[in-house]
Amino acid sequence: MKLFLDDIRIPSDCTGYMYRRIGTTDYLNTEDWFIVRNYDEFIEAIEFNSDEITHVSFDHDLADEHYEPSMYDGTYNDHYNNFKEKTGYDCAMWMRDYYEIMNKPLPQIIVHSMNPVGTQNIINVFKK
Repeated sequence: MKLFLDDIRIPSDCTGYMYRRIGTTDYLNTEDWFIVRNYDEFIEAIEFNSDEITHVSFDHDLADEHYEPSMYDGTYNDHYNNFKEKTGYDCAMWMRDYYEIMNKPLPQIIVHSMNPVGTQNIINVFKK
């Protein structure tokens, strides 16, 4: 099972730019992705399917409030801690901790977010 976290897009929407990151446009065109739209759906999908999940693709900005210009120009977003909705970064941190506590290997991680700062933050969660 492949898990795709994004508030509005579907996997095939990302193929135009993802080939630079993962080397192929066909990878996200497959229909076998399970799409979740927010933190709560993400947590539920992981808790009920962690043994079957082979890939997770992350978006960072999961709500309108996350589209702060400072998140895209490389500056720190001072409002980050004041968001009501959780981001893909929050999902990534939860997932890393969950798999560690459950003593399971992580699935393959992809970050399809177009937010460069958010993308790097998610990538950093999984660096060891």
